[in-house]
Amino acid sequence: MTKLSVNINKIATIRNARGGNMPDIVKAAIDCQNFGADGITVHPRPDQRHIRYNDVLKLKDVIFTEFNIEGNPQPDFIDLVLKTKPHQVTLVPDSVDAITSNAGWDTIKNKIFLTDVIKKFKDAGIRVSVFLDPVPEQVIAAKETGTDRIELYTENYAENFGLDRNKAIEDYVKTAEIASKIGLGVNAGHDLNLENLNFFYKNIQNLEEVSIGHALICDSLYYGLQNTIQMYKAKLK
Repeated sequence: MTKLSVNINKIATIRNARGGNMPDIVKAAIDCQNFGADGITVHPRPDQRHIRYNDVLKLKDVIFTEFNIEGNPQPDFIDLVLKTKPHQVTLVPDSVDAITSNAGWDTIKNKIFLTDVIKKFKDAGIRVSVFLDPVPEQVIAAKETGTDRIELYTENYAENFGLDRNKAIEDYVKTAEIASKIGLGVNAGHDLNLENLNFFYKNIQNLEEVSIGHALICDSLYYGLQNTIQMYKAKLK
């Protein structure tokens, strides 16, 4: 079974645009889980333009599925994760001014740094996933950092899905196969949507989790949040 983790960053973006507490992030997380989400994902950034650090601390007490915190492992982020102790932390090399995540780790160049950070999280009992482009060499180096899983960065797949879906997924299939052979779990996320999710799911070996936010929240404006979550879960069958 591939789990659906709903990223609620965009709900926080709407709240922050107006101030106050509407929509309520805590209620949104509870509702997503009650509507069938297998987990909740948040990606706090230093400028707090959507999910804020204090949101993360409030959310920890209402997650009864799985809690996944994404972000660049800078000192404040590391402290937040160790204080929150989610089920999973996903390490993403996004820059401070990035609009959204736009690349995976170079695990060869950053192997020593990632190894040290991952050890801190694993010593605290937190499962670790590393955000990666679909490059076999990077997966092998990721294994050497001690990570439990990789998260495949799927923007390239999504961009090329409409042109040639078989070619678009080719590198992801190869990378997932290597990850499985060397004992790494495989997650995926970024620009997955109702159109391209099922094909990805059917072709990626041992896909454990997808994290979806932007497209799912956009679809919920038309279909409703509960119905949208069920529509996405149906794509994982």
